[in-house]
Amino acid sequence: MESSGNQQLIFAQGPQAPEAYFTGTAWIKLLVPAHDQLNVMINNVVFEPGARNNWHTHPGGQILLATDGVGCYQERGKPVQVLHKGDVVQILPDVEHWHGASAEAAFTHIAINTNTDRGIVEWLAPVTDEEYKTTH
Repeated sequence: MESSGNQQLIFAQGPQAPEAYFTGTAWIKLLVPAHDQLNVMINNVVFEPGARNNWHTHPGGQILLATDGVGCYQERGKPVQVLHKGDVVQILPDVEHWHGASAEAAFTHIAINTNTDRGIVEWLAPVTDEEYKTTH
């Protein structure tokens, strides 16, 4: 199965991500809902080129597994990291960050929210076009 960016998707594309928390078009497919005993929630996220989520934190931390395309990950005050298929990002609890596609390519990752008993996500301000452009 293919996405709009000619990526080979492992999982079906989910519903469109909420515009309140994303710039551009992205889709989120819930793979594993938050569970009291497992303390984990897993989503497959597909970003069109240029799409990204807002700055945010995860009270329990997060792990990103890049599965296709070219993406960006940035922690507040640090340089952007370019992500490719096979890259893994470990995000400690409460670290302010954003992630999304590069300007030229779509990007897909699996997002593993850990320690969900502490909370899932705290959404912050959108990543401005100026902030995003400095990553390229």
